[in-house]
Amino acid sequence: MEPPSGRDAQALGNEKFKVLGSIRPLRGEDVVLGQYDGYRKVAGVAPTSNVETYAAIRLHVDSWRWGGVPFLLRTGKCLPVTATEVRVDFKRPPVDVFGESAPTGSNFVRFRLTPDMTISVGALAKKPGDEMHGQEVVLDAAHQSGSEQPPYQRLIGDAAQGDQRLFAREDTVEAAWRIVDTILDSKAAPIAYQRGTWGPKEADALLSAHAHWHDPTSD
Repeated sequence: MEPPSGRDAQALGNEKFKVLGSIRPLRGEDVVLGQYDGYRKVAGVAPTSNVETYAAIRLHVDSWRWGGVPFLLRTGKCLPVTATEVRVDFKRPPVDVFGESAPTGSNFVRFRLTPDMTISVGALAKKPGDEMHGQEVVLDAAHQSGSEQPPYQRLIGDAAQGDQRLFAREDTVEAAWRIVDTILDSKAAPIAYQRGTWGPKEADALLSAHAHWHDPTSD
């Protein structure tokens, strides 16, 4: 979202509504749903269940700032790593400083929210020595999680004090539902994937010609 005009709940809510209102409703070709092998054998799950345990989606934000930039999201159960992170890859510059092609995805900013809070910046830096050769480097600013208030404890305290900044406003909730409402009645069965993988290969179809999924690591 764009920077809000103030720090109050109304200013934050206005910008959240604007960005959600700029996102196109999802189409079938923007979504891949999966279910890991063995899910139907879990106690309490119907043997013919088509409930998804994985989703990959491609979002388009039709705003002046984000027009033409694909937003790729995926989440699921029984993936190799449990992590929540956002990664932004930068476009390649028109000139290769080191006279060599930079590895795909070497220039990025990554925000990891769980399990630990980390902001990382990746770049191609000059190798030590006389030759102009680059090497991938990553600068991390980390914060060990565990000392913060549990989320619901924070919300209960905010509610008691009348602080609405972290609560969803009615119009933003409706804007969010508008994005996904078009696919909620899909009758397509989820695609099977193996436990410990990054989901069904069909999710690669959401990528553009030069894009790729970034697989989080445990470190």
